[in-house]
Amino acid sequence: MQTAFLDSSNIDEAAEYLKSGEVVAFPTETVYGLGADATNEEAVRKIFEAKGRPSDNPLIIHVASIKQMERYVESVPDVARKVISHFWPGPCTLVLNKKGPIASSVTGGMETIGVRMPSHPVALALIDKVGVPLAAPSANSSGKPSPTTALHVKRDLEGKIKAILDGGATGVGLESTVLDLTDPQKPTILRPGGVTREELEAVLGHVWLDAHLSDDSAAPKSPGMKYKHYSPEKPVWVLPESLAEAKEILDQLEVEGENVGLLASEDWLKHLKTDWRKNCSLGDKNRPQQAAARLFSALRELDDEDISVILVEPYQKTGIGTAYMNRLEKAASRIL
Repeated sequence: MQTAFLDSSNIDEAAEYLKSGEVVAFPTETVYGLGADATNEEAVRKIFEAKGRPSDNPLIIHVASIKQMERYVESVPDVARKVISHFWPGPCTLVLNKKGPIASSVTGGMETIGVRMPSHPVALALIDKVGVPLAAPSANSSGKPSPTTALHVKRDLEGKIKAILDGGATGVGLESTVLDLTDPQKPTILRPGGVTREELEAVLGHVWLDAHLSDDSAAPKSPGMKYKHYSPEKPVWVLPESLAEAKEILDQLEVEGENVGLLASEDWLKHLKTDWRKNCSLGDKNRPQQAAARLFSALRELDDEDISVILVEPYQKTGIGTAYMNRLEKAASRIL
């Protein structure tokens, strides 16, 4: 299959591909999504084929309006409307009980559905043109770092999908927060993401964390959390929180002749930079949103270097740092 490369002036063309049952990658504020008509079983099947994604891994549907969402969920409880009023459009997915003609493969056999309204203007315009929700996981080969530019999508999926709609680099850089509201009295985060637990609790009061986020033996309920994920070809090791311990590890690897790539904040790089390493910056240590925005892109960048291992600085598991560490730990083969 030849993949068409479109810019934001070609939204009509991208919409026509989607209406005809094809798969199109498009930008959101989080990462690039791999979109198909969520009501078309055959179109959704093409998403799984292009990504090499297991068919029991559910997908999120993306809508352009609350009215559109209401056609595909049984009800919108007050707690959901409160989240919507504060965080939509934006990087927060709500899990609600489903209804309507959604393709069965979207929900992975469950009676619930994840739905969000992206804030990227290209994404909203595209969904509006198509007229139905778009099922859209991240537009990468399954298990690889999620794409934050159209070039990342091209590298993974060229020849496997009908088109790539280029809307520039994404902003958040990590996928949406997934919030289960099927029990309105117990809002529960299934996947940390672009809206933090702290932000949600400022609006809702106490917000629970799903058991699998702290217990690897618990079964995950969210898209993107069931299988190993976000991993480049090179092994990823997570450094200790202590700068001194991290320096000892890097010095020992240098003695052993290991060819290391280092992904760290500017603060750490000042202390750890040497000419023999490939270095990539996560930005200001005190601005973890920069690290979140850069993580996937930097993992891809270092994966292209002539190195044997990628060592990455950890961040505190608070605010957006929780989502950053969730993705990093899922990508890692070792936590030092």
